[in-house]
Amino acid sequence: MDGSAPPSPPPDAPPVLEVRDLHTVFMTDDGPVHAVDGVSFRVGAGETLGIVGESGSGKSVTALSLLRLLEEPARIVGGSIRFQDRDVLAMSRSELSDWRGDRAAMVFQDPMTGLNPVLRILRQVTEHIVSHGRMKPAAARRRGVELLRRMGVAAPERAAGAFPHEFSGGMRQRVMMAIGVANDPALLIADEPTTALDVTIQAQILDLLRGLNEEFGTAIVLISHDLGVIGTVCRRVAVMYAGEVVEEAATEAVLADPRHPYSWALINAVPRLDSPAGARLTSIEGTPPDALNPPPGCRFEPRCPFRISRCRQERPSLLEVAPGRRARCWVTADGRSLPPPTVPAAPAAEAPRMAEAPLLEAQGVEKHFPLPRRSWFGPREAVHAVNGVDIALHRRESLGIVGESGCGKSTLARLLTRLHQPTGGRVRFEGRDITHASAADLRPLRPRLQMVFQDPYASLNPRMAVGDILAEPLLAHGRVGSRRAAAERVAELLATVGLKPAFATRYPHEFSGGQRQRISIARALALDPSVVVADEPVSALDVNVQAQVLNLMLDLRARLGLSYLFIAHDLAVVRAFCDRVAVMYLGRIVEEGPADAVLSEPLHPYTVALTSAIPEPGRQRVVLGGEPPSTLRLPTGCAFRARCPVARTECEAPPPLADLGGGRRVACHFPGAFAPRTTATLETV
Repeated sequence: MDGSAPPSPPPDAPPVLEVRDLHTVFMTDDGPVHAVDGVSFRVGAGETLGIVGESGSGKSVTALSLLRLLEEPARIVGGSIRFQDRDVLAMSRSELSDWRGDRAAMVFQDPMTGLNPVLRILRQVTEHIVSHGRMKPAAARRRGVELLRRMGVAAPERAAGAFPHEFSGGMRQRVMMAIGVANDPALLIADEPTTALDVTIQAQILDLLRGLNEEFGTAIVLISHDLGVIGTVCRRVAVMYAGEVVEEAATEAVLADPRHPYSWALINAVPRLDSPAGARLTSIEGTPPDALNPPPGCRFEPRCPFRISRCRQERPSLLEVAPGRRARCWVTADGRSLPPPTVPAAPAAEAPRMAEAPLLEAQGVEKHFPLPRRSWFGPREAVHAVNGVDIALHRRESLGIVGESGCGKSTLARLLTRLHQPTGGRVRFEGRDITHASAADLRPLRPRLQMVFQDPYASLNPRMAVGDILAEPLLAHGRVGSRRAAAERVAELLATVGLKPAFATRYPHEFSGGQRQRISIARALALDPSVVVADEPVSALDVNVQAQVLNLMLDLRARLGLSYLFIAHDLAVVRAFCDRVAVMYLGRIVEEGPADAVLSEPLHPYTVALTSAIPEPGRQRVVLGGEPPSTLRLPTGCAFRARCPVARTECEAPPPLADLGGGRRVACHFPGAFAPRTTATLETV
């Protein structure tokens, strides 16, 4: 697969899917909430339409409406949906059952909720094939194994008998793709299929979508908040805001010259590998309008940096502003372009104190998780999560840790914060050995070593008001003498992270994802830490909310002198935020150095593959075969050699993490020998 754009359907060809003036509402006690408000688009055979926008913009409700998967209190109240000239809204329940999973299918965002945990993989792949009468069970099983093979599942015959929990996130998403295409549907709707996946797995899923376009002529509706993903796969894109399509055009045109201020803001909120480190990202201030009482004029007007008086008074229509492109904007209605963004510089932060002793340090640290014996006399196996890591975080420094899922990033973070007890090696904090420190010994150190977790939904107690959540560590560590003093400190913390002090009486469910993450950061700051360990703090956030949280963390670093250990799978985010970066593979660091040098000129083949997988149009991608080796039985020699495009006999010996000067260390016998321009294992995306 060469990654080129699929051929356009003939202009006179009937569309596979045509949506006209679709209206979907949620009936509430306070009145109807217009989640989808007059959406229209069409998708032809072999074409992928991207739908992009913030959470709450109506993307997923649109997708569910297309297949009539809505449940009360949601209902479609207007418009039409036609599939190959059939009226979807007029289909009976039995007709819908025959149509869904056969001619039209959907791949959901979370494969753990989309897959039945108690059914084996092959049973779930073949279920729709048999139920729709496509094949007999025996033939369906053969077809199911072949589908798993086509989706890139390793050893499909063995994998067919596994349960979902035995697969990685990327493998589960491939299974969801296999289920979606089992009956060769003419229409596939993919709702955030790559959100929170590693860049390498994300690239493989996008390859599968392109293959469906090219090989089978499948019409695809791809929903995402990642414009990089949309740019690499979709020929056309519809940008949604507050239930409306605000811009629709060829993807290249929108990315190069957006004609709606909301599209402009989304594009400029995305960090890039060529962004200068520490630069603030463009973000959209404010929040989307109240869906119960939308403003009379343009719905984006309160947040728009280019608004004019007409925007507040008169609602714009979706008008053609250039051949083949439409926008809902009075500012660009005459065809003029929007100016390039002006981003305020980040506050000047004091340079990291690299000459001083490290603030937080690991020396040869290891973590092995023993597994239960399979039999009384069988060997005792263990998961080798972290395997001899040396790393140091200096005062006022931001150090990024990157790598695929399962590489040991999060386990390393928990070792450094002593949430896990190391199996081997040493951990030092502020010069003190805390490797075997007891809970009582760690207690006075905890205030200065705090952690922000990936999922604010899980890390905030839903039964506690925000004020109580923030006051809890203050009272537990005796930092305040009274409830009144705690309330004053809580108000100060909320203001520090850009939230109103009045929010202290609210509960976590009353906040957006970005606001919840701000609350998590405020809790981490409550005890005046010197180090904050942030484990994937922005991975599941929209690009705009991500930009707001990253800008906040940059500001706090400058104002409070914080040091960050920043774990992420998005390399562009790491490039924008971190001074240095360490790349992990199979529990070991394979490359480390200044973020700009490592991510622009990687020396380890694995780092080359990671950077090449970033979804940016025109980027040459290195295709890695297979999955990382099992952490139960670590390979001998170089851990990456089974997947390395330039592996040689010398790689049968383990490479040391060698110091190459300039702050760079690489665990490779041939550093710099592999680069995209010198290898044939490439695709242009």
